[in-house]
Amino acid sequence: MASGSNKNKLDWYVLGRVLRQAMPYRRLFMTAAVLGVVLAPVAILRPHLIKVMVDDYIFHYDLDGMLRLTLLLFGVLILEAVLEYIFIYSTNLLGQSVIRDLRVRVFRHITDLRLKYFDHTPIGTSTTRTINDIETINQVFTQGVINIVADLLTLFAVLGIMLYTSWKLTLVCLTVLPLLIGATYIFKEKVKAAFQIVRSQISRMNAFLQERITGMRVVQIFNAEEQEMNKFRSINREYTQANLDSILYYAIFFPVVEIISAASLGLMVWYGARGVIGNEVTLGALVAFPIYLSMLFRPMRMLADKFNTLQMGLVASERVFTLLDREELIPNTGTRKPEKLRGEVAFQRVYFAYNARDWVLRDLSFRIEPGNTLAIVGSTGSGKTTIINLLNRFYDIQKGHILVDGVDQREYDLYALRNRLGMVLQDVFLFSGSVYENITLRDEAISREEVEKAARLIGADAFIERLPGGYDYQVMERGATLSMGQRQLISFVRALVFDPDILILDEATSSVDPETEAVIQHAIEKLIARRTSIIIAHRLSTIRHADHVLVLRKGQVVEYGTHEELLQLEDGHYRHLHDMQFLQMADEA
Repeated sequence: MASGSNKNKLDWYVLGRVLRQAMPYRRLFMTAAVLGVVLAPVAILRPHLIKVMVDDYIFHYDLDGMLRLTLLLFGVLILEAVLEYIFIYSTNLLGQSVIRDLRVRVFRHITDLRLKYFDHTPIGTSTTRTINDIETINQVFTQGVINIVADLLTLFAVLGIMLYTSWKLTLVCLTVLPLLIGATYIFKEKVKAAFQIVRSQISRMNAFLQERITGMRVVQIFNAEEQEMNKFRSINREYTQANLDSILYYAIFFPVVEIISAASLGLMVWYGARGVIGNEVTLGALVAFPIYLSMLFRPMRMLADKFNTLQMGLVASERVFTLLDREELIPNTGTRKPEKLRGEVAFQRVYFAYNARDWVLRDLSFRIEPGNTLAIVGSTGSGKTTIINLLNRFYDIQKGHILVDGVDQREYDLYALRNRLGMVLQDVFLFSGSVYENITLRDEAISREEVEKAARLIGADAFIERLPGGYDYQVMERGATLSMGQRQLISFVRALVFDPDILILDEATSSVDPETEAVIQHAIEKLIARRTSIIIAHRLSTIRHADHVLVLRKGQVVEYGTHEELLQLEDGHYRHLHDMQFLQMADEA
């Protein structure tokens, strides 16, 4: 019982939180709420007017009265239609306005999350939260709270007018009510469980498709199409079955309600006809009651569905709010917003672990003078990429200090600090759009002249101008139509136009051919000129001109010095890596 009580409290809390999202649109919310209240008495006015027409005018041959009442009935129909239109439009406008704001809020929150979130969460799950779940929240407003309240008011209004018209006939009609309540409750519970499974299956399918489509090259390289197709068939079958289960309950429930409503109508005709003969029920009441029954059973039939829709909206809301409540954010409490950095970087006894006590960096210390270039080498898992992630504050360290220009990096405004840092990654990510848009990332402060000047300086202008459309050439998703070297050159131009004070190159030449590497080496020399640079590279030939080389092993500094100094160490780790690499190159030659 306690768990059920807690669940109800949670539902009410989530519902309250969803409704608070409508606060910026309170006028629209109030309009919809008032219309929901007004529609109930207007709806029951039509059958009441029909009853009056039969009892007071038709049998008295009052043609003038009938004409007046017909015009009044026609006016009520028009009024009801207009109010219904405004009600439906306002609830949908309210829902769309709320989820539009919520989508922006969720996307902004996702972009502010630590990289740790993305390390553990499939992209498809975040996509489901941002699109499918938020779209489901829309139904809380379009088919949820306001509509349920309006339907309940209509139910009470219809029951009230039925009791006023003939309480005996009303009680006869309601003898089937326990059957309807029982069927509605069973339907509500079954569909609720089925919809929860449907939501889980949607999330699972989105995550699967996102991963497989993104990694389709790997799937095809290893001829894994059939295996992945079998996995997809299984997921698709389970998703389809979940939908069929929910449809099955609808297919059973609606005919059951029709049978119950038909039984109620049969009882009404049987008893009402006897009442007319015995002068206990007027003929007008007998004519009006089938309309009342229709108005009574229609919202009863839909209420169970609307309650489930509301429940699904709350489930989706809970998932979205859980994402919004995640505190995996880098605290941005710094106030320093420098327009320029000198570029001095220092790590002082830094300890860092992605998971508690599993240290990736241990007691790491080094310093880079402004304008100098530091090369970082080491085996896979030594902590090279972790260093640049920490310098960008994608993660926060557990112990020690990272200083930029002698100031702890946490004292800088996060966005101001990252604005002065530039990165060129090994795996260049290009977005769908033109080459120009991929270089500027749609930053309107960067002019086309600046882009072209940077491209000429890097040496990328030749290949860009050969593309169909040049800088307006449309790049496909992830740059699929460009070679690795071309993507790298575009990323170099991107880094240069943003003019960072500290530049980070993460294995920027590891996946290109020797001819392209020569072009990129020229680009690197232009990029690192007159700015602090950190170069991570497996190819030691790319770091000969670095001012210092830092050799990492299991998160600790094992060697530090210039290229020449480290080569003089006979048993040195750097010399061992150097000899192995150049011996391999000699064998290949």
